[in-house]
Amino acid sequence: MMKFLYWKKTGLFLLTVVTLLALAACSSDDASGSSDTGEEPDKITAWAWDPNFNIAALELAKDAYEEDLDLEIIENAQDDIVQKLNTGLSSGSMKGMPNIVLIEDQRAQSFLQSYPDAFYPIGDYFNTDDFAPYKLAPTSLDGKQYGLPFDTGVTGLFFRTDYLEEAGYTKEDLTDITWEKYIEIGKDVKAKTGKDMISLDPNDLGILRVMIQSAGSWYVEDDGKTVNLVDNEPLKKAFENYKAMIEADFVKANSDWSQFIAAFNSGDVATVPSGNWIAPSIEAEESQAGKWEVAPIPRLDLNGAVNASNQGGSSFYVLNIPGKEKAAEFLGATFGSNEAFYQDLVLDVGALGTYAPAADGEAYQAENEYFSGQSVISDFSEWTEEIPSVNYGLHTYAIEDILAAEMQNYLKGKDLEDVLADAQAQAESQLK
Repeated sequence: MMKFLYWKKTGLFLLTVVTLLALAACSSDDASGSSDTGEEPDKITAWAWDPNFNIAALELAKDAYEEDLDLEIIENAQDDIVQKLNTGLSSGSMKGMPNIVLIEDQRAQSFLQSYPDAFYPIGDYFNTDDFAPYKLAPTSLDGKQYGLPFDTGVTGLFFRTDYLEEAGYTKEDLTDITWEKYIEIGKDVKAKTGKDMISLDPNDLGILRVMIQSAGSWYVEDDGKTVNLVDNEPLKKAFENYKAMIEADFVKANSDWSQFIAAFNSGDVATVPSGNWIAPSIEAEESQAGKWEVAPIPRLDLNGAVNASNQGGSSFYVLNIPGKEKAAEFLGATFGSNEAFYQDLVLDVGALGTYAPAADGEAYQAENEYFSGQSVISDFSEWTEEIPSVNYGLHTYAIEDILAAEMQNYLKGKDLEDVLADAQAQAESQLK
């Protein structure tokens, strides 16, 4: 009898535990955005990083949306989003996935090609012709549009007008130039003012990406898969320019973001060739107001290269889970078509989108007194339309790690042909 009562009590206890665990699991699914039930969720969730930029943009879109929508915006670091997506999608389960997720353009194809069924095509919810052409290749796959293009990483050559004038140069002297001309001017600026021309992190080759995209090239062929290093003429030119800058002795080295910001906020460098997103960091040093302007980014000295390129940028994607239609409708009605919203986006967040019709608005035409009265948003919008479209492929950062190591060998005297041949071989071996 006692034995029977023991098993009876134990069974009730186990049943209670199992029930509580099941309830907890359901609660976890609901809190994180999705479940496998197929039921339409009461709320839509979105993952993004940077509360002052991307999340602020989503909050603004939420306020601008005219329909009734319960949208929960969850902040995650960009690396955490990448890890969570890879872990979740590779498991074959969509539990815990958000309805909307922000993905950096240079990482997008790795997700779309690896997990094509996990994303919902949203091309019917907005007019793709309204967006900068260069944003469409990384956000689409096999003729289907999966991403709604968001911000642009359009580049510009930010420069200190006082330093350049002291060396005898004007904005016209920096407009539509090659990187070779930039290096020539940089040497003169250093000689006459004592100021370095640029700050670079030896472990970050983002400047190479800026250079090669201006010539319509990338680390892979147009198929996004075939490694393209050894016979890549724009990449060869970029390596040569990088070495020439180092040897010109006008590079102020930095090892992290804070040192990079400090280089120009402290007045140590004359120029900052960078994505437009660096503008708020430059403006943070109020004492330099009126001492900066922006020229088009230098180009490679190759036929077909242009004075426009990209550095960064991301887009919104919808996961193929219940609530996908609501999520797509929200994105389409805000980021996909609302011109007034884009004016507020510039004024309130400082985010420059790639939605072309917004460029005629007052916020885009406004003069910026910090940048000597220049209509910088208008200029960036114009340059955005000129950025060459390339296929970023799946392995931008993996290939760049290889190139970073080989760049050091090149700077130490290794022949450039051998550098690129060895990098090609390493990349092909690692990325099979």
